[in-house]
Amino acid sequence: MTTVTTDTTRPVQGIWLPLITPFIDGELDETSLTRLVRHYAGEPLDGMILAGTTGESMTLNDTETERLVQISAETLDRAMPLWLGLSGSDTAKLVKQTQGTRDWPIDGYLITVPYYTRPSQEGLFEHFSAAAEATDRPIIVYNIPYRTGVNLANDTLLRLAEWENIVGVKDCCADPAQSFALTAAKPEGFGVLTGEDAFFHAALCQGADGGILASAHVETAAFARVRDLHLANDRQGALQQWRALFGVTRLLFQEPNPAAVKYWLHRAGLIASPELRRPMMEAGPALRALIDEATLKRQPRAAA
Repeated sequence: MTTVTTDTTRPVQGIWLPLITPFIDGELDETSLTRLVRHYAGEPLDGMILAGTTGESMTLNDTETERLVQISAETLDRAMPLWLGLSGSDTAKLVKQTQGTRDWPIDGYLITVPYYTRPSQEGLFEHFSAAAEATDRPIIVYNIPYRTGVNLANDTLLRLAEWENIVGVKDCCADPAQSFALTAAKPEGFGVLTGEDAFFHAALCQGADGGILASAHVETAAFARVRDLHLANDRQGALQQWRALFGVTRLLFQEPNPAAVKYWLHRAGLIASPELRRPMMEAGPALRALIDEATLKRQPRAAA
């Protein structure tokens, strides 16, 4: 693999896709992966993230993760930024992960707040500072306290933003007041991307720069259109477009992500199987029936 030279001054904004990882018979489905990446390379996305939560990163071994990156990079041919999700509660291991992927063809990292151990704010600062020091690539911090057990406070995040290569946050703090305060206080060039799909429009209205959205696997261009209309100050048009999309986000999160997304993509012919790795379960019969009905009206089309 070749090293990628990354411009850390490029703003983090727009619609980013946390790509699902396709499996078949327990193995990485490389054929479906190639088809997926080729399809989304033609969509109005600002970046793609591999091996995130939506990509079932906890179930991937190191060899599979490296193969996932290699295939995706070769298929994209560097057409859009390609980032890698990292997580864990051991700072030393995180540093080794970043150093171990130094030569991988990726442009940056999405790094989750340490989970379960619930470190102090100073511990969180040290954790992400160590990651920033270990790589020249840009980092997006992922704050999702209802999964990790600890909230990264705005004051701590703003301290981290002083690192040149900590360039943004995936904000899932679930506190509208905290999110609003962050968009008001963030430094120039620091991107706030919501990870709460159902609140994408609301986040844009209060100053977010975009979103990292699992729902953007479906009707990708329509999600981009919401942001374009918002940037054009066509608030009524953005709201009207969002009303047409809101039901999709609700449908795709009726069961734990990415069960619904995978079934939808399978139904649309983009992946060969809706398979998930345990303990995650495939979409149940009632949800599959709803998706079957929805895909009669809207679905992504597989690239030739």
